[in-house]
Amino acid sequence: MPNLKDLKNRISSVKSTRKITKAMQMVAAAKLRRAQDAAEAARPYAERFNAVLGSLAAGAGQSEGAPRLLAGTGSDQVQLLVVMTAERGLCGGFNSSIVKLARTRIKALQADGKTVKILTVGKKGREQLRRDFSDLMVGHIDMSEVKRLGYSNAQDIASDVLARFDAGEYDVATIFYARFVNVVTQVPTALQVVPASFEAAETPEDVAPYDYEPSEEAILADLLPRGVATQIFAALLENAASEQGARQSAMDNATRNAGEMIDDLTIQFNRTRQAVITNELIEIISGAEAL
Repeated sequence: MPNLKDLKNRISSVKSTRKITKAMQMVAAAKLRRAQDAAEAARPYAERFNAVLGSLAAGAGQSEGAPRLLAGTGSDQVQLLVVMTAERGLCGGFNSSIVKLARTRIKALQADGKTVKILTVGKKGREQLRRDFSDLMVGHIDMSEVKRLGYSNAQDIASDVLARFDAGEYDVATIFYARFVNVVTQVPTALQVVPASFEAAETPEDVAPYDYEPSEEAILADLLPRGVATQIFAALLENAASEQGARQSAMDNATRNAGEMIDDLTIQFNRTRQAVITNELIEIISGAEAL
């Protein structure tokens, strides 16, 4: 049985931990509000932008002059997986769920005889994937110095991905991130960005078709790189909101668990102290009777 001093020190330690987890929960809640607003504000723009590109792609995708970024290389042998996670931990299963989805895709592609390359965004994803797939990793983008996400961060990632495509390093690129639903739900998602894949917007038959100037191919050649950057930016915003939501939930659970542990330790401390007092009284009474 632990002595009173050990129990008292342990109670004090758990109380200090609870203060830290409570503070982290409050900080995550404040950051979550901003991140959620940014992610939700970006969704309509990204959806509309993709719809416009989808309409263009429907007309130009099958032509001989279609941009290579839309038509692809004609093969899917070499796959680039862009795994986007957080730079920090203490956010529950947020990072692990994204990495788990990426691991499943890697094993499935390898089973089909495909060549897999991995580009990581965020330290936690790199640390987990490096254990088993270090030989497949071709690059890493550090986001630790980023204080506030901006479109320029997505452009940097998109530039890296597109430069590798132009150099012929891969045929298909897929990004992995967590789509934010609410504080307790973040859905790991895989989205193909190269070659670009869009769903054309549905338009009534009686609506006159648009005439594009310059040609649809020329417009696509200019918009497709922006479309890739837009998809990556939306994924980064979704990831940021998911990370803070997962961290808030994890710290809330940790705070409640610490409170329960303090209650249990306090009961154990009181019982141990009562036993010590009882033993001392028995010794005093026994000594008095002996005299």
